[in-house]
Amino acid sequence: MNWSKDDTFSFYLDEFMDDKEDRKKIPVYSGVINYFPDAIKEVAKCSYAGQQQHNPDKPLAWDRSKSGDELDALMRHLIDAGTMDTDGVRHSAKVAWRALANLQKEIENEI
Repeated sequence: MNWSKDDTFSFYLDEFMDDKEDRKKIPVYSGVINYFPDAIKEVAKCSYAGQQQHNPDKPLAWDRSKSGDELDALMRHLIDAGTMDTDGVRHSAKVAWRALANLQKEIENEI
């Protein structure tokens, strides 16, 4: 299944826009961003570095054709957690990015 960010976003809007109480059960800011602001910034830096590596001439976007082994890549970076990769990005940020990518794909496969 090929999903765009708009398809996934639309699904969640359709699913939860009508129910205020359900929307409150998904505290994106207060339950994630507010808890981990520095970590989220590091993951964003990782996204940008990956874009510069794989598609520097294009706008920031997840090129899924170059991202298919999330769990293997996650483990390779986990081995070096606590250190910087050769591109200046923390291995731990790459672990988090790969974990998010894997989770996103799992969710999309269920929709």
